[in-house]
Amino acid sequence: MEEAAAHGPDLVSIVVLLAAGVVAVPLFRRIGLGSVLGYLAAGLVIGPFGLGLFSDPETILHVAELGVVLFLFAIGLEMQPSRLWAMRGEIFGLGLAQVGLCMLLLWTVGLALGYPVAASLISGTGFVLTSTAIVMQMLEERGDLNQPNGRRIIAILLLEDLAIVPLLALVAFLAPGGESVTLAHRLGSVAIGLAAIAALVAAGRWLLNPLFRILAMSRAREVMTAAALLVVLGAALLMQAAGLSMAMGAFLAGVLLSESTYRHQLEADVEPFRGILLGLFFLSVGMALDLEVIARNLGLVAVSVAGFMLLKSLGIYAVARIGRASHAEALERAVLMAQGGEFAFVLYGAAVAVGLLGPEENAILVAVIIVSMALTPLMVILHDRLAPRAGPSTDGLEAPDGLHGNALIIGFGRVGQIVSQPLLARGFEIAMIETDPEMIEAAADFGFKVHYGDGTRLDILHAAGADAAGVIVVCVDDREAAVQIVELCKAEFPLVPVLARSFDRQEALRLVEAGVDWQIRETLLSAFALGEKTLRTLGVPEEEAAEVMEDVRSRDEMRFERELVGGIKAAHDLIRGNLPGRNEGAAPREPS
Repeated sequence: MEEAAAHGPDLVSIVVLLAAGVVAVPLFRRIGLGSVLGYLAAGLVIGPFGLGLFSDPETILHVAELGVVLFLFAIGLEMQPSRLWAMRGEIFGLGLAQVGLCMLLLWTVGLALGYPVAASLISGTGFVLTSTAIVMQMLEERGDLNQPNGRRIIAILLLEDLAIVPLLALVAFLAPGGESVTLAHRLGSVAIGLAAIAALVAAGRWLLNPLFRILAMSRAREVMTAAALLVVLGAALLMQAAGLSMAMGAFLAGVLLSESTYRHQLEADVEPFRGILLGLFFLSVGMALDLEVIARNLGLVAVSVAGFMLLKSLGIYAVARIGRASHAEALERAVLMAQGGEFAFVLYGAAVAVGLLGPEENAILVAVIIVSMALTPLMVILHDRLAPRAGPSTDGLEAPDGLHGNALIIGFGRVGQIVSQPLLARGFEIAMIETDPEMIEAAADFGFKVHYGDGTRLDILHAAGADAAGVIVVCVDDREAAVQIVELCKAEFPLVPVLARSFDRQEALRLVEAGVDWQIRETLLSAFALGEKTLRTLGVPEEEAAEVMEDVRSRDEMRFERELVGGIKAAHDLIRGNLPGRNEGAAPREPS
């Protein structure tokens, strides 16, 4: 396929890459194995050791690394400088402790296999660098990116990105003759890195916002998109030139733009490129898995993978527990971060260049890294089935214990806040639980006492006084959780009325099937009010507009009842006049 590239765009290669992802990822997600493993498997199938449709995965990998870069930029947009500063203890505390302890533990694997001290240290150190792409993708799929446990993992990944500079300096020092490298040379490398960071911070503070303000005035969407990519790739290039990682540059650019008024526009502009390139990265990693090397060194690869992953997991778990993480969070972090990462390829390449590792040793280590990356999704699936998920940190938060009230409100987001106001104004006593620590802290600032608690757990419902409440109001944003809470409440507290908000019609139907006493779609009444106001604005008399809307309401209720009894088709037949009771001559109305 590479020969066709010399005569123009190789559309066959592009089609094959897209088809591999489009087929594999939905299939793997359907069977519960996740998108990452789907991409890796697809890459292995179409790569040089599968169908042989691609013979140079390294070239694709270099391009696809931009997906990791754009991912880190998107994460940076969510990290305001104040928030990042608040994480400094986790970055330099947890991060340094984990990197240091894991380096010492993994060093022993090479020594135990009989390799020289320097080569053992570098091989183990490379495995310490976790795969940012895989961990970030899995955190995103699990909904943990913005949870406290997810933010601690991100902090450690940032420290590992920073660590690539001293680790590359370590390679140069351990190389034959490396002791002759002067202290001034090493200090010069550090100074260049710091200067690049300072230049990027200065540009972000004084140049980026004026630049985007000027471009926004042009109202050219494609120019804004090009500028967003220019900022991300320019920052990545600057960091790479200074000896730092491209991902670190993109992350810093995102942080500097996190408080910009153009933040959401930038995030929307880079999102399509991020998703496609990140998928391409996983595909290329799958292609790069050298099955011949594994076959020739099967025992060594198996021992290395097991030894590295086990010792790294132990080191991560120990640091997490020392950092006062719960057993569940420490175990989850150990499973998520047990693999080697893409930065190991850079470190091993540098070690080969200076003679610390041979080509065959490098090929074995790269195979070990890729196998560990492929095993991670399977380990996470196994963990989730055998061990409880780590919930958000509840440090400083009060769990429900013996609460009681006229009403129990589950979920204190925008809907729960509004529901609570008339109840409090009338003097009713309310128990409120929420799973988002930030929302709980924000509510406390306005005088609301909200307890931390997961409404899908029966013990939490009992502690929150669900059995004695006059009514339970389910206001959570998570559709699956809402249905689960209703089912649990109706099974355990059948005499307590359960009211719920629903996101849309489909969720409303599920809630009714789960036994909810009353539900309402969150946009229904506002949409009715907006429709009536639109009629009146167009000149329809007030009484006639009210009659039209009453007809719309009644038909909506009839359609909903039909859907409960006979499904969607029956409801549509009712609207189209195929069922008795429709007024002759009335214009057909489509369902909303």
